[in-house]
Amino acid sequence: MFLASPQDDPIAQALFDEATAEEGYVPNYVRLWSVRPDIHEAFGAARKLLNVRTNLSPREIAILNVTTASRLEDSYCSIAWGTRLAHETDAPTAVAVLGGAEAQKLNRREQALLRWAKGIVENASATTQEDVDGLREAGFTDRDIFDATLFVAFRLAFCTVNGALGAQPDWQLAEKAPAEVLAGVTYGRPVEGVAAS
Repeated sequence: MFLASPQDDPIAQALFDEATAEEGYVPNYVRLWSVRPDIHEAFGAARKLLNVRTNLSPREIAILNVTTASRLEDSYCSIAWGTRLAHETDAPTAVAVLGGAEAQKLNRREQALLRWAKGIVENASATTQEDVDGLREAGFTDRDIFDATLFVAFRLAFCTVNGALGAQPDWQLAEKAPAEVLAGVTYGRPVEGVAAS
């Protein structure tokens, strides 16, 4: 990480304590975001609100996040969300999505979400009415489409901050990932404690 975590800051320490209680350790992204714990809390609250009020399934959310992180070549979120997608589907499907492929096991809705996320990352201003109509034809409501776009936008913001400021994937995160997912993430910053090849 390129920035130092605040020292003797009770608000940052509360973040660390909460992360330790949930994860068993303090993830590198939490150390980074502790520079602005108020923003971390507000951003986390917005993402949580989206998660609990959306009609998109956990599997659909994972596809959006994996596609976004992998298109940005962000190893941290690719490992984290690739692991979640592997649990929602299987490791080969997660690896295919990490590689930008429209995996055979994804249904029509999921393929449409994958294409939408790719399009946003590549050039959000190049999306068209036809792209949105394609999502509607796949069964998404306008609210679903807005939610899907927010998931991509939030992941873009999170990956950008973490990547630009040098947050490495935690070795604990990598340890829990399927071997196929780890092997499929050949870009971005190396796992903490692993030399870049």
